[in-house]
Amino acid sequence: MPDRAPHTVERRLPTEEARELFALVREIAEREIAPRASEEEAAGHFPRELFSLLSSSGLLGLPYDSEYGGGDQPYAVHLQVLEELAAARLTVGLGVSVHSLSCHALANYGTQEQRSAHLPAMLGGGLLGAYCLSEPASGSDAASLRTRAVRDGDHWVLTGTKAWITHGGIADFCAVMARTGGEGPKGITAFLVPGAAEGLSAAAPERKMGMKGSPTAQLHFDGVRVPDARRIGEEGQGFAIALSALDSGRLGIAACAVGVAQAALDAAVSYAGERRQFGRPIADFQGLRFLLADMATGIEAGRALYLEAARLRDEGRPFGRQAAMAKLFCTDAAMRITTDAVQVLGGYGYTADFPVERYMREAKVLQIVEGTNQIQRMVIARHLVGPETR
Repeated sequence: MPDRAPHTVERRLPTEEARELFALVREIAEREIAPRASEEEAAGHFPRELFSLLSSSGLLGLPYDSEYGGGDQPYAVHLQVLEELAAARLTVGLGVSVHSLSCHALANYGTQEQRSAHLPAMLGGGLLGAYCLSEPASGSDAASLRTRAVRDGDHWVLTGTKAWITHGGIADFCAVMARTGGEGPKGITAFLVPGAAEGLSAAAPERKMGMKGSPTAQLHFDGVRVPDARRIGEEGQGFAIALSALDSGRLGIAACAVGVAQAALDAAVSYAGERRQFGRPIADFQGLRFLLADMATGIEAGRALYLEAARLRDEGRPFGRQAAMAKLFCTDAAMRITTDAVQVLGGYGYTADFPVERYMREAKVLQIVEGTNQIQRMVIARHLVGPETR
């Protein structure tokens, strides 16, 4: 069975430019990404050449200002692009989402001079980014991070370890949150650190159950010197910058989850129409038809939820609650839908000869990254009833 069954999604895009852009994305996904996805994932191969192609095609900076090399596209368009890329291969879709997340701090909080100096290369110059917030002892409790930055004249010296870093060891630049003050969120500052900075090294990539082509590794900062000109925002503003980025990043994860779920549904529908049992296609059996109907409904609901949150963002309105809801719903739905796709294929679904087993393994990580789904429930509840009392 091919890595990607024929797609079934009709996009609603706002402009002719967006439609042309999406046609390019679909062509790249179908010709360059999907045909090699299973083989390269099994081999643990990271497709850096694909990211170079996406960069040169203007697809790594879609939601950012064209003055700095971005695409001036609404976030709703950017997310649909992520969905399409993730349906072809999650390593690529999620990688583009993380890259966009890594550019957020500079694009939204950097000075004009900083943006002019760095953003064009980050958005369209072939560079690849990493977002460095989590640490071995501070994942969900990110405000307790321990990586420290100490002022030394017109430089900062960074020491500590970041964990679970997508593109760890291969990124050209890192958006790094480090402690410059006291305990808690107000003591954290954001920095833009070159990937080749002296004293910055990567541990061996984590051995994961899915997304084996996407390197995830700890990064060690051993006295890394960073000019103050690479500090983003004010001292102590870093945690607020990080949370702002995560609101947008959670929508990227939601879109990727819908992409993986859509790929699983497409594969299940294709198989159900071809596989025959008891003298007829298994798609004729009501139990399976209802299962496919539920899968499709979950995908449409998830897509509508992330697009509504994106429209709020595009209008400049608060969208944090909706972003948490989208991340929660879409990733839980993807886990359920990919599991059901394996069931549709039966024994074949459990083999690596068909892509649905890979989709199922990949869907699991989406419930964890950029805030576990338990954290998303906490965020939603705080919007509803306020913070917890202690």
